[in-house]
Amino acid sequence: MSKPSPTPRERIVAGAADMISRRGLNATSIRETAKFARAPLGSTYHYFPEGKQQLVTEAVRYTGAWTARSLRKNLEAGPVAGLLAFLALWRKIVVDSDFRAGCPVLAVAVEEPPSDETSAALDAAAEVFAEWEHLLADSLREQGTAPEQARQLATLIVAAVEGTVAMCRAKLSTQPLDDTAEQLADSRPRRDRGPTGLALMAPDHDKRIRLHRSQR
Repeated sequence: MSKPSPTPRERIVAGAADMISRRGLNATSIRETAKFARAPLGSTYHYFPEGKQQLVTEAVRYTGAWTARSLRKNLEAGPVAGLLAFLALWRKIVVDSDFRAGCPVLAVAVEEPPSDETSAALDAAAEVFAEWEHLLADSLREQGTAPEQARQLATLIVAAVEGTVAMCRAKLSTQPLDDTAEQLADSRPRRDRGPTGLALMAPDHDKRIRLHRSQR
């Protein structure tokens, strides 16, 4: 069964998310978004009567939702699969856009909105990050990781991936993301220095979750 075509409103929201990922929050306008989504400007204002702030907030939630769906699906096979999918998703976005696009959620989080705008978009960004962390932490706990450690590791994973996506754009290289993936993945013991990278241990120290290197 084929996926239904997106509605005009959905195309505008997706277009806004794409533009924010490339240009940032303050450089994204209603007019440019309508043009990018090939939608009439009047229709854009009809769908988003509260203006840019409403559109940006929905774009952030849209990004959070489809990322969470992918993460949730892959976490069914455990935290290793979920992490690999999370890394692969953002690596593909960076590469496919020729290093022009990053994460629109991060873009909204780091830019200060005009003083006359509300914090709705920033609040949405915080909720998205929290949901990703929650999904990862739940999966880690199901594998036996202590609750507090699972929470902290989930935050580390999200922060590491989001930060290195920004570094990839600046350096025009996937090396920051690949290096981070390797360190998160490589928990094999070495004779000269013991375990390397992120070794996720269960409380009994017998169950080690190995996060394998992301595909290059």
